Amino acid sequence: MSNVIIITGAAQRLGLHCALTLNQAGYRVIATYRSEKPGLSRLRQAGIECFQLDVTNSVALADFIRHIFTQTNELRALIHNASDWHADASSQNNPDLDIAADSAIFDAMHAVHAKAPYILNRALAPLLAKSALAGDIIHLTDFVASVGSAKHMAYAASKAALTNLTLSFARALAPKVKVNAIAPALLMFNQHDDDAYKAKALNKSLLQIEPGASELGNTVLYLLQSRYLTGKIIELDGGRALNLP
Repeated sequence: MSNVIIITGAAQRLGLHCALTLNQAGYRVIATYRSEKPGLSRLRQAGIECFQLDVTNSVALADFIRHIFTQTNELRALIHNASDWHADASSQNNPDLDIAADSAIFDAMHAVHAKAPYILNRALAPLLAKSALAGDIIHLTDFVASVGSAKHMAYAASKAALTNLTLSFARALAPKVKVNAIAPALLMFNQHDDDAYKAKALNKSLLQIEPGASELGNTVLYLLQSRYLTGKIIELDGGRALNLP
């Protein structure tokens, strides 16, 4: 029975916690990272294979895919956590500059959140289909994919694209592979977040708590253990969708 799980973008925060949780659950975890972060030492100490990868680099992505085929004959799961976050470009009152900046941000957001998962899913689907249990693909999307964003339109659109890919891949890869998405709102604050921001953010959800990274890890384990869930978007938002004006 395959126990190999790939998780992208696992050097810090939610990805780091998820990789360690899966490792502790007995899975062989292959974690990718874009650049060196302090959290990588924790992954390596746990015996997790860490592979440097910029998922937006097509050559590097192809090398990674070839590497995986040399490492295993089957995969238990593929988790897409790699992410980037850019605000939309501010207007420079110059149409040419605006178009260039907007295009760069839009392309960058879709490259990491939609294109890379699309390529990896298609390339690694044969390994996932060989799992004795149904293989799993899990997309990490975002609450804003369902409501939009006034200042992060490109980011929100790219996460919405990933949400739609969840539905398409669920249809295409069934019954051998289950494909689901997790759409978090606030799970954990950044170190630089001040008290005013924290209070405002907490007030957006009905439950008004910072649940922490374990909320994501527990949801990932639930999806892996489920035998009858595919094509679903699990919204980890503390009831935020019901708290909109």
